[in-house]
Amino acid sequence: MSPSSETAHGQRLVIVESPAKAKTIKGYLGPGYIVEASVGHIRDLPSTAAEVPDKYTGEVRRLGVDVDHDFAPIYVVNADKKSQVSKLKSLLAESDELFLATDEDREGEAIAWHLQQVLKPKVPVHRMVFHEITKTAIQEAVANPRELNQRLVDAQETRRILDRLYGFEVSPVLWKKVMPKLSAGRVQSVATRLVVERERERMAFRTASYWDLVGTFGTGRTPADAANPETFGARLASVDGKRIASGRDFGSDGQLKAGSTNTLHLDEQAARQLAAALAQTAFSVRSVESKPYRRSPYAPFRTTTLQQEAGRKLGFGAKRTMQVAQKLYENGFITYMRTDSTTLSDTAIAAARTQVTQLYGADYLPDAPRTYASKVKNAQEAHEAVRPSGDRFRTPAETGLSGDDFRLYELIWMRTVASQMKDAVGQSVTVRVGGASADGRDVEFSASGKIITFHGFLKAYVEGADDPNAELDDRERRLPQVAQGDPLAADRITPEGHATKPPARYTEASLVKELEDREIGRPSTYASIIDTIIQRKYVFKKGTALVPSFLSFAVVNLLEKHFGRLVDYDFTAKMEDDLDRIAAGEAQSVPWLKRFYFGEGEGAAGAAAEAGNGDGDHLGGLKELVTDLGAIDAREISSFRISDDITLRVGRYGPYVERASAVEGEPGRRADIPDDLPPDELTVELAEELLAKPSGDFELGPDPVTGNMLVAKDGRYGPYVTEILPEGTPKTGKNAVKPRTASLFKTMSLDTVTLEDALRLLSLPRVVGTDPEGAEITAQNGRYGPYLKRGTDSRSLTSEDQLFTITLEEALAIYAQPKQRGRAAAAPPLKELGTDPVSERPVVVKDGRFGPYVTDGETNATLRKDDDVETITPERGYELLAEKRARGPVKKAAKKAPAKKAAAKKTTTTKTAATKTAAKKTAAKKTTTAKTATAKKTAAKKTAAGKAAAGDEG
Repeated sequence: MSPSSETAHGQRLVIVESPAKAKTIKGYLGPGYIVEASVGHIRDLPSTAAEVPDKYTGEVRRLGVDVDHDFAPIYVVNADKKSQVSKLKSLLAESDELFLATDEDREGEAIAWHLQQVLKPKVPVHRMVFHEITKTAIQEAVANPRELNQRLVDAQETRRILDRLYGFEVSPVLWKKVMPKLSAGRVQSVATRLVVERERERMAFRTASYWDLVGTFGTGRTPADAANPETFGARLASVDGKRIASGRDFGSDGQLKAGSTNTLHLDEQAARQLAAALAQTAFSVRSVESKPYRRSPYAPFRTTTLQQEAGRKLGFGAKRTMQVAQKLYENGFITYMRTDSTTLSDTAIAAARTQVTQLYGADYLPDAPRTYASKVKNAQEAHEAVRPSGDRFRTPAETGLSGDDFRLYELIWMRTVASQMKDAVGQSVTVRVGGASADGRDVEFSASGKIITFHGFLKAYVEGADDPNAELDDRERRLPQVAQGDPLAADRITPEGHATKPPARYTEASLVKELEDREIGRPSTYASIIDTIIQRKYVFKKGTALVPSFLSFAVVNLLEKHFGRLVDYDFTAKMEDDLDRIAAGEAQSVPWLKRFYFGEGEGAAGAAAEAGNGDGDHLGGLKELVTDLGAIDAREISSFRISDDITLRVGRYGPYVERASAVEGEPGRRADIPDDLPPDELTVELAEELLAKPSGDFELGPDPVTGNMLVAKDGRYGPYVTEILPEGTPKTGKNAVKPRTASLFKTMSLDTVTLEDALRLLSLPRVVGTDPEGAEITAQNGRYGPYLKRGTDSRSLTSEDQLFTITLEEALAIYAQPKQRGRAAAAPPLKELGTDPVSERPVVVKDGRFGPYVTDGETNATLRKDDDVETITPERGYELLAEKRARGPVKKAAKKAPAKKAAAKKTTTTKTAATKTAAKKTAAKKTTTAKTATAKKTAAKKTAAGKAAAGDEG
């Protein structure tokens, strides 16, 4: 079967997942082929009980899985895909063959299977697979189709059922014991636990202070050059044979680790005394050790390494990386981006080697092609690494790409080409410098250098690092050419203080690496997992760091104490092994699911063992765990001790600190915690400060006109004043009365606001007067500050005080000025940050109506709460702009085009008749709907919160 024989075979329907992919492939197949998209999954487990067919009841209706009959899933066609399914059925009815061309991974195989099940084709069905969208690859895929791989389908179905059971059984526990609308998931809960545990380590961390000396030594030889410098720096290594303590010698408790008996811990005084004692010391070279340096190229990208490097080098999050990569793949620029493999096809190797020769010369090309073995357990080696597509790689300049697409393609292209280049070689040198201090102590300094004599692959690509202070592979440190016994002069001996730092928070890149290293979940799902825990507010971003919320502490606390195995790292990894064995046909799905859900049971262990699950000790009984919830104390789960009398609690409306009342039975004092406060910054001192702030309602006095009590409050959006309406005042309905409310001015605070202030604030808006045409002008305080209003014409005021002082003459003078459209005259920038690496335009900090923001003239990004104009770094500014670009432009609601009058005249009669018919249909439809609405309402209500868990499995 080949594309050239298409006429003989009639019409062929090719189904892919996305419209973009369909458009690209259609251009390669030509006439005789119809290429249509399924637009993702067309069928899935129901998200609510209302979607389940009426014949199912009880637990089956709640879970969407019949756990009593071999875990049979109840699949339903997604409501938003029904029209697309109808279209596919219509196209299939006119076709002679069906090609299912979804992605070649497990999920793609499952989508193909669901399409076959729903469409029920009566024509020959072929599974068409390819890992790049090029003309050659697509035509070869059509000519060499295969059958559906049922093992891959079963493995994906098992994962889906497992994730449904986990999410729909554990999430309701969180709703009851922590907060509504939370979610739990097989991988997302473990990922959240990792982030929380890192924050716990930071909270328990105690800083240690230590000192050493840095010396600048001169050889006395001149002239010096870059290859042979005259001076070099060295750091104190030992005193009287004892190694000087450095950061790695201290534990998280701030104390020297056990076994540090031959280590000398210098404090500031000791370091300064030693420096003084070395002022007149004669130094010499005690040893020179030289070793060959060799660094081999990095393997081509797989999914996780691509996400990590895009995070380090481009500032992309995992989700953004995968979105851009998906676009590049669907448009034929790169191979399939969800892969565990680092292998390259012979064609790709040849293309890379050709470009090495063309761009760098034959000296950089190794004699034999390089091959890379995958380090990922159960890697799907049928896939290739992520690389440029085709048998000839387009250079970035040849692609015509721009923006994020260009930057990610360039990264992939450079990494692929570099993987087929020679090693970098050179020399690494360690020099030891010694001398005796004035008080007789023997000291040694150490200096390390590295010289790269042949850069090899480093000419094309240098891998980034998660640690911003880490030295990259292409960094050289040249030392002077010295020999043992050479005398050296100490130009300067400087004491230097250091402090140990808590472990760094995870970034998206480092969390991806941690999950992969622990073999938790599948690499292809990491981007969606990280996005989920951010969307669920378990984690928020501070710069690039992932910070756990106090809510996540409560959730992880509950899961660890009552569902320990479900968030155990080894247990989760073992489950992943089992799922891979099911995919390989070495284990059976149903016995494994029974053991996971029901536990041991009579004969369960034997059945699991026979199914290829070993002894099955790692599997438990989820059903029993979620049934008995009496032992879970909701208050205890969400409470964390700050000090003897201050407790942090996670409430239904957010976290707060509480100090118990000294009088038994009386309520304690509470204070809300800012949503964006990192947990490790909540110290006893800060808790005391929060509790000391005014809180609650402050009675200011009665309004002399109405008699209503006026109070000051601290609301979610800031402090404000309002009135207390008399009892019996209707709050709802036609006659409802709303209390007058006004925000405090920026110059006011809760502890200083007076009754007079409140009366002035509540008097707004103030009528300033009327203009010569009789239009009323008012002074008002709005969301964006004080302003004047005349009809629909608004003009900004420069200060809040003007609301009470501006006269009619002054207001008319403002209106006499032409209204400024768009921006006012540009104010000078508050700070200049440098050139943005993406837009290559100058980045500055400016002051706007919403506060300070960074801009490169094309993109604006408001500074966050933790950002300060004085201290913001260029890197932080570039990061804010990159995040804003990733979100894309704000979508505006489309305006309906006005109907054309001419067309309206022609069709008046038709429209009238059609309207009557439509009205009858609508009325009938409403009646029918009303009958079923009541019946469905109860079921829908029971599972409304189920939607919170539905999208978070995995």
